[in-house]
Amino acid sequence: MTTHPPAGPSTSGLEPHEARQVAESFGVDAERYDRTRPRYPDAMVAAIVATSPGPSFLDVGIGTGIAARQFQQAGCTVLGVEPDERMADFARRTGIEVEVSTFEAWDPRDRRFDAVVAGQAWHWVDPIAGAARAAAVLRPGGRLAVFWNASEPPRALSEAFGEVYRRVLPDSPIAAQPATSAAQGYTSLGEKATDGLRQAGGFGELEQWQFTWRQSYTRDEWLAQLPTSGLLTRLPADVLEQLLTGIGAAIDAVGGSFVNHFTTVVTTAVREGGE
Repeated sequence: MTTHPPAGPSTSGLEPHEARQVAESFGVDAERYDRTRPRYPDAMVAAIVATSPGPSFLDVGIGTGIAARQFQQAGCTVLGVEPDERMADFARRTGIEVEVSTFEAWDPRDRRFDAVVAGQAWHWVDPIAGAARAAAVLRPGGRLAVFWNASEPPRALSEAFGEVYRRVLPDSPIAAQPATSAAQGYTSLGEKATDGLRQAGGFGELEQWQFTWRQSYTRDEWLAQLPTSGLLTRLPADVLEQLLTGIGAAIDAVGGSFVNHFTTVVTTAVREGGE
């Protein structure tokens, strides 16, 4: 069982961007989110910066500023848009300017940007309205890049995790999903983004980039980041504890640590000329 794209409750029947309670639940523990969530590969950051016409970046769904700080370190100026005040407040404390709003309702006040980026967040944005708003705020030649970290533990451990989810959360999207790779799951989000871009218009050729990398996790490190996922942020404490106990036992069974494989999936396009 792999780590799949975030989803709303299985009974909701909603697209991710319509599940606002889930979309705006991550700030319940912003400090944990920022401390435990993986960063993005330097090669991806460098590629986006190198192919953007300038350093003025807008980060949609900036969260605590994980990606924004990486772009700042690469020489960019970053403005964030974030619907959760708790996440926005954390990002501000790290030195990033953030405006609280959904991207669809955000007022750009005639500002224009060289790049619009979104890390682990574009699925919470209406794909057509979001693409149209991005086209409106990008300078001609500006780049839109939306990206996700697809996480995939070793196969045997992934299967053990799946057994825990099926036992503790039998009705969850993760328990019900087939054992496809995490990268394939996140690629489907990229395809939805691509469809939105095509329907909104204003962009040139659409590209899909992938960056593969690895990160080691101890048992405690893996358990620390699990409650920050959209599926788990709203679980009752006793159910979350059952899940963490089961996942922890599975990691203990393989020696207490493992190497996790990541594929960072990017959907990107350039704003065509003309305002």
